Amino acid sequence: MGSSSPSPSPEPPQSSAPAGGASNASLRWHILRRALLSRSASPHASEGTSKDPQEKGDTNKISRKTSRGFNLIKCHTVPISQLNKSQGDSLNRNENGVECQRDVCVCYKLPCDGSPELNVIYRRDDSLELNDIEASNRFNIDTTGLVCCWPSEEVLAFYCINHSDMFRSKRVLELGAGYGLAGLVIAASANAGEVIISDGNPQVVGYIQQNMSINAKTFGQTKVKPMTLHWDQEQASDMLNSFDIIVASDCTFFKQFHQSLAWTVKSLLKHSETSQAIFLSPRRGDSLNKFLETIKEYGLCYELIENYDPTVWNLHESYVAGDDTSWPNYNEEHCYPLLVRITFGHFD
Repeated sequence: MGSSSPSPSPEPPQSSAPAGGASNASLRWHILRRALLSRSASPHASEGTSKDPQEKGDTNKISRKTSRGFNLIKCHTVPISQLNKSQGDSLNRNENGVECQRDVCVCYKLPCDGSPELNVIYRRDDSLELNDIEASNRFNIDTTGLVCCWPSEEVLAFYCINHSDMFRSKRVLELGAGYGLAGLVIAASANAGEVIISDGNPQVVGYIQQNMSINAKTFGQTKVKPMTLHWDQEQASDMLNSFDIIVASDCTFFKQFHQSLAWTVKSLLKHSETSQAIFLSPRRGDSLNKFLETIKEYGLCYELIENYDPTVWNLHESYVAGDDTSWPNYNEEHCYPLLVRITFGHFD
């Protein structure tokens, strides 16, 4: 914890190319080219997709975009048309511009009492567009929330199900929620008093709003709200020091946001012995360690836990050892989230 070693890049350079394949830099350019040309109306668009099986395999291994998660919660795809029948026209386009033509719906069956189901709408794979990048630059936000449901978010949701008692009757905030799986899971399974699911990207918040609407009957008496929340902006007075629990997943990657993220946690978490923030984040080079250093600078205490759930840990070990080869680009630094508990007081 709190490493002071020289700062490597967020994605550590790898000195050798995949055996028999192109260099890592070349493969990353292939990934970018394939993504851009796949949306092109040009007759040359097909050039963006390699017909070389070796190259395809190499790009899948070098890509940091996950091809899968830990598969901790059973799920299956539901046709958007099926949801349209039960939700009326609300899925065709909402006020935030979410369009079902580029979306997919995943139905999760939660492993808890009553086995409630959640329908979560995501963007389809490789559907990020240039206007998303333009919005990112305009609002000083990133687009990672639109890319996919990252493994850390799935693990956070699973962890929250297995520790649902800690949320009972509490006011809960999810930061950098992306499509909001963890916050939706808490609202559906933990009998929380209130759950606010937030992100800094207005497009992402549009998806959160939609996902809350289609699952409203699953939340019981729990109040659930979406929120556009920027970590570097002053928060409303009714938000300050008002949350019993803050949760977040994979939010420590960008070092330029570390100070504002730490300040947000300190500003919004209740000054109480029982209040805490639960972060799940991979190391990603030295980014997690740098965030932990920032946490200490802001007078907060933290506990870093590597093995926090036997199911997740056993899957992680099987991927690392190569016993399970179903996740070919699994990389401990980038895929396995460590648990960070943040509080105002010291740990026993």
